[in-house]
Amino acid sequence: MTRFYPFRFDIANCLLMLGLALAAAPLLSQKPAPKSVEEGKPQTKEQARADAHKLPAERGDVIDRIVVIVNGDLVLESDVEEEERFSKLYPYGEDDSKPMREQAITRLVDRTLVLQQLGGFPAVPISDDEVNKQEADLRKDLPACAHADCTSDAGWKKFLEKSGFTSEELRSRLKQRAQVVHFIEQRFRSGIRIGDQQIEDYYNNTLLPQYAKQKATAPPLDSIRDRIGEILLQEQVSTLLDAWLKTLRDSGHVRMMQPNEEAP
Repeated sequence: MTRFYPFRFDIANCLLMLGLALAAAPLLSQKPAPKSVEEGKPQTKEQARADAHKLPAERGDVIDRIVVIVNGDLVLESDVEEEERFSKLYPYGEDDSKPMREQAITRLVDRTLVLQQLGGFPAVPISDDEVNKQEADLRKDLPACAHADCTSDAGWKKFLEKSGFTSEELRSRLKQRAQVVHFIEQRFRSGIRIGDQQIEDYYNNTLLPQYAKQKATAPPLDSIRDRIGEILLQEQVSTLLDAWLKTLRDSGHVRMMQPNEEAP
């Protein structure tokens, strides 16, 4: 029997579409300097090679400017540059009808709103094993790795440097991503219940037609009942998350800054 799953839907993919996968460091009122500068230590070779692929504002070659103020937190030009650079590395959820910069700013605003909410809850401890698993999955799943030796440690390190990231920067993003996933699961999953009729309707009206379109034999309902239930649950989480983000945007204060405009 052919086992064909038309698509994969989970909270991690939902976050990817929202630009929350590998989220940037929390956006504070003042953006911290890189560790090597902040601590007065010489820059490592890995950091120097990664910085060579970053854009001017990220490297500090030009004066950074404020792009958006979100409830008092700043989104800087260097943040936008980093988001655009990352979207080229991991281009999930991109909308070809909108400029990349506009999409990057939207994701950064949503991300800042989520991180502001996350700050009001106790931080969930993230183990090294969880980060290691995420990194291993990333090395297997990244589309750009199809043309790079991401399976070897040396090849992965070289790939990251060419993308403008160090291993330390990536692992920091993975850790924050895990914290966001845990937060969203705790906030939205607990109140959702999926009934048998919903599962059967999804199987008959969505899954079977997609298998038929691919001329593949669908597995029996009972063998994938749990998987369908998880898909439906996470679709509802996505819907609730979208509505929650809209409420945060509508109730908060988001100010787009114009070029040469001084911050209040």
